Amino acid sequence: MSDATLWDDYLQRIGLHSWPSATLDGVASLVLRHVQAIPFENLDPLLRKPVSLALPDLHRKLVAGRRGGYCYEHNLLFGAALRELGFTVTDLAASVLWSHPEDAITPRTHMLLQVRIDGQPHIIDVGFGAMTLTGVLRLEPGVQATPHGDFRLVPGEAGNWRMQAMVGGGWRTLYRYDLQAQTLPDYEVASHYVSTHPDSMFIRDLLAARPIPGARLALRNREYTRYGPDGTAHRRTLAGAAEIREVLAVDFGIGLPPGSRLNDVLERLPE
Repeated sequence: MSDATLWDDYLQRIGLHSWPSATLDGVASLVLRHVQAIPFENLDPLLRKPVSLALPDLHRKLVAGRRGGYCYEHNLLFGAALRELGFTVTDLAASVLWSHPEDAITPRTHMLLQVRIDGQPHIIDVGFGAMTLTGVLRLEPGVQATPHGDFRLVPGEAGNWRMQAMVGGGWRTLYRYDLQAQTLPDYEVASHYVSTHPDSMFIRDLLAARPIPGARLALRNREYTRYGPDGTAHRRTLAGAAEIREVLAVDFGIGLPPGSRLNDVLERLPE
């Protein structure tokens, strides 16, 4: 299959017939289309299946297979799409601080992108689960609006930045990153760790997330939450494998992998 056909299929997957303009507005529309069409999910690590970061495999899984993925899969695919549009993209790494103290030392197990648009650096991240960016942020301090809430970038020492989101009336740090360019082998090592290490939540818990117009959907094991634009959370507990499969397929739009192993894993999930 040619590169042109692969990208035609990608555009169709996210509901477009052609590339948007190579402008800030065009990139912002591409971000929103991507995150609303392709969910965040970790079914492969949960099923102990290897995660490939090769671009043809990402196309087969996230595009042709109508699956989702986690940060490396999403941002590598989206970074390639931006390069196809002619943008200069720098792949970055971050230390996740969500649910950790501000001064915690955590491994650099998250991927995000720096993109130059109209000559200025911007930050894009289409793979941070339930708090995935649905817009494009200028690489500068200050509050910036996105279709799903306010975010801000906070500069720190030694060239570090913190990504923060307004959650429940206060600012919460998602992660800390710097502008050092990363390579595919860097991500392959980190991806292997998060998809195989016994302490990784990606092999322990079912995770799925998807922003939709006016809300965010999030699933952790059996707890299914819909977050409204004001941050109000509506939660319900899913009963068993059949209901979990229905939510994954219908609400998150995931083309579920075949076989009985998925049912076995879903039935054993904690509440």
